[in-house]
Amino acid sequence: MGRPLRRVSRPRQTPIPIRSTSFRPQPDEMPIPATNLVPRKGPTRSRPAAPSATPVHADVKVTGDALALSLPIPPSVNHQYATVNGRRLLSAKGRAFKAFVGQQILVALAQSPHRDTLRHSFRQTHLSLSIRFFFASALRRDTDGGLKIAQDALCEGLGLNDNRVVETHLYKYQDRDHPRMEILLTVAPRMTMTSPDSILATTAPAVPPGSSTVPERIP
Repeated sequence: MGRPLRRVSRPRQTPIPIRSTSFRPQPDEMPIPATNLVPRKGPTRSRPAAPSATPVHADVKVTGDALALSLPIPPSVNHQYATVNGRRLLSAKGRAFKAFVGQQILVALAQSPHRDTLRHSFRQTHLSLSIRFFFASALRRDTDGGLKIAQDALCEGLGLNDNRVVETHLYKYQDRDHPRMEILLTVAPRMTMTSPDSILATTAPAVPPGSSTVPERIP
């Protein structure tokens, strides 16, 4: 006879109680469907428009031997240039101002019957540049900051080299209501390019030979 089968008893696994809870919102707390949401209209604040980097108005008059312009005040020196990779370049405001001046000159010349005479005169003779600055505050800006960009924009718009300008006259005024600059480019009067030495020789007092112009040391 074979060996009797031995019943192996396994330990009874006790059931693990699982507690499940559910949350049901109250009727007054039921979520509102997204389709029923209406945007709430509140007081809207209008943002001020960003100032344009390009001027908007200019007056240009063309004659046979002169060009007169009334332009907005150019950007200050701190806003005319920007440093990029260690190089000082013309900023976006500076480029916009020069492009605006050039466009106004081209339009004025195209509409003027004196354009050919003016171009011929400016390319054959020396030029005189006069700029009158009308600042809103006379103490915050100087004339040097606007001379360079105004002269470059003017000569580039006319297709001229700025070395033809042999006279420069700058004036400074105050106009709080209408800040601007008035430019007049004309043919310079005929003049002999005298060297500084000869000018000093005609104005400085004569020094006897052997004497010194340096004052003696005071003991």
